[in-house]
Amino acid sequence: MPLVKTAREGSDQQLETLSMENSEKTDVVLLACGSFNPITNMHLRLFELAKDYMNGTGKYRVIKGIISPVCDAYKKKGLISAHHRIIMAELATKNSEWVEVDTWESLQKDWVETAKVLRYHQKKLEASSYYHQQDSPVLERPGRKRKWTEYSQKKYPEQKTKDVPKVKLLCGADTLESFGIPNLWKSEDIIRIVEDYGLVCVTRAGSDAEKFVYESDVLWKYKNNIHLVNEWIANDISSTKIRRALRRGHSIRYLVPELVQAYIEKHNLYSSESEERNAGVSLAPLQRNSVDAKL
Repeated sequence: MPLVKTAREGSDQQLETLSMENSEKTDVVLLACGSFNPITNMHLRLFELAKDYMNGTGKYRVIKGIISPVCDAYKKKGLISAHHRIIMAELATKNSEWVEVDTWESLQKDWVETAKVLRYHQKKLEASSYYHQQDSPVLERPGRKRKWTEYSQKKYPEQKTKDVPKVKLLCGADTLESFGIPNLWKSEDIIRIVEDYGLVCVTRAGSDAEKFVYESDVLWKYKNNIHLVNEWIANDISSTKIRRALRRGHSIRYLVPELVQAYIEKHNLYSSESEERNAGVSLAPLQRNSVDAKL
């Protein structure tokens, strides 16, 4: 028997080892919910940071990212039409191989709780015969499904529905801290999110996410399902600041993707008038949860 392995034998062994390593990891789909009013480079950066962190644990493999803009019924001040926000998000992810936009939440007549959006996407994955061929059923961009299928088949050729990916909520520290705002979140929804799905939270300067988790009995109980990601390169871009700059007539170049900037300018999306939309109206969750609390 030869003592030296052939190149093919060595290659086969490497593939077998890689396959075993992959089978021990949990596939993850990162879901980001929010206004995206407008989408910024920081929103896209969150996905990259979270993917690097989760993959770096050796326990997870991020296979997909989903941007899910909230519907107009959310009633946030200055929130422009979901039609425009969806198109801008599509433009921003045009060249991404793994982040895409889903329109289901944005097309709902009434505001949908984040826990239900997570459930929708988890069920969607479970119902798919081959989850890597999964795609948004509405507003599908030509070639996106083929592009995603080819990419995922190349990267994960043997993956089937046997091990359904886990959807986790991707958010910033502001969303995590908003759990403490009265009537903004139902306590049962917070539990459902952190227990059934999990959080991947990218921290920002000035926030103390670890302290917030520690001071919350609910979050502390499920702390092992909350992943805090440090952003070591300071980035304070926000949609609010983008809209303010536009109202001042200042440049937003390099703060949003170029295609998004061009779309905003073409349609003159943000102005003093648009910022007054929904002014004086309570957020949908505050309205709904306040009523439920009284019942």
